[in-house]
Amino acid sequence: MPVGIISHQLCAFHDMGEYHPECPARMSAIKNQLISSGLDFAIRQYDARSIEPELLALVHDRDYIQYIFDRAPSEGFFQIDPDTIMNPHSLAAALLGAGAAVQAVDLVMSGELSAAFCATRPPGHHAERNRGMGFCIFNNIAIAAAYARAHYRLEKVAILDFDVHHGNGTQDIFSDQADVLFCSTFQHPFYPYSGTEETSANIINTPLSASASSAEFRAAVSDIWLPALAEFEPEMLFISAGFDAHAEDDMSQMRLFDADYRWVTDELRTVARRHCKGRIVSVLEGGYDLGSLGRSVVQHINGLIGN
Repeated sequence: MPVGIISHQLCAFHDMGEYHPECPARMSAIKNQLISSGLDFAIRQYDARSIEPELLALVHDRDYIQYIFDRAPSEGFFQIDPDTIMNPHSLAAALLGAGAAVQAVDLVMSGELSAAFCATRPPGHHAERNRGMGFCIFNNIAIAAAYARAHYRLEKVAILDFDVHHGNGTQDIFSDQADVLFCSTFQHPFYPYSGTEETSANIINTPLSASASSAEFRAAVSDIWLPALAEFEPEMLFISAGFDAHAEDDMSQMRLFDADYRWVTDELRTVARRHCKGRIVSVLEGGYDLGSLGRSVVQHINGLIGN
């Protein structure tokens, strides 16, 4: 079955101001690399559909959802937290990002695609049940996983997060839910300064030092993630695909490379083929150096395809 990419041009209209690292140019960087690699002809491309607002309540408190809708500006900006800002296009972009994640689940569960990558923004994995933070408004990957469980009655799903920042929002939403396995590698100590506290058995946090490179990252995945996934036997994999641990990305001090993102995708694709009928939904999180972001996404998608 083919692999698809879901995106929308309106996601580039969300703009948190000059010099903000989570910038509209991230979208064009990915698109340009897909074209130059020839992958734009090898994958199916879909326009994202906006999420039905009631589906946001699968993971977010209704008061928080209303708070975001009420404060979405018609002009100027609204600041959710010191790092997270809405302009007049941000709500539409956030609804498209969440909608793309749900759409990806439908496409994969129907058998139209084996895997789907959502190239949307803003990212989502820092958004907790009742607050947005860290560039994130709604938690796209959590919504997708919750939707798959509720709509398709999947009994067990796994979320794998290799962004350089801990997926605190996803942990907040799924802590103590035994039917969801959440695994996160991240630089520590680093924003959001979470992931080392005692938590529930379904949460597997693997903090890495600022000096960590390929060997440490690959060991964490091989020695911790893969045995946990084999024991858990998920029916679908969800990936929080952050590329900001790349050596060229000034957001962090870790030193991963293009090949590491291909390697981890290959490993997760093997798990999906063994336990999940190949079913994978991946959602863009971080990655702020435009060159390494585009190249890493190409490696990730090649891994999803199995090229």
